Amino acid sequence: MNGIFYIIGTIVFTVFGQVIIKWRIDRLKFVLPDDLLGKISIFVKILFDPLIILGFVSAFIASIFWIGAMTKFEITKAYPFMSISPGLVFIVGILFLNETFTWGKVVGLLLIILGTIVTFKM
Repeated sequence: MNGIFYIIGTIVFTVFGQVIIKWRIDRLKFVLPDDLLGKISIFVKILFDPLIILGFVSAFIASIFWIGAMTKFEITKAYPFMSISPGLVFIVGILFLNETFTWGKVVGLLLIILGTIVTFKM
């Protein structure tokens, strides 16, 4: 199978896992209390939420795809592609999570993309 397939799988499942966890945390409206026992209680509730578990499973699947990618590429060639993730998270965050758009974020993402291109080409 083509190595790019494994990199795309890694990116898709990484982004999905991160976004679903953020979306679920926002919907649950958890606020961390100051005391340690309260924090532990909240984290236990969060960890057993089915959608949070789905986010963890997605991260695990991304890791399996990454193993596939490592059989096809040197890590120094494959890893720069992971910088596509922040761009996807930025777009999904704005479109579906009502995150704020700033030009500073756009410039930062453009610099990441430029760095990816330079790293891959050289």
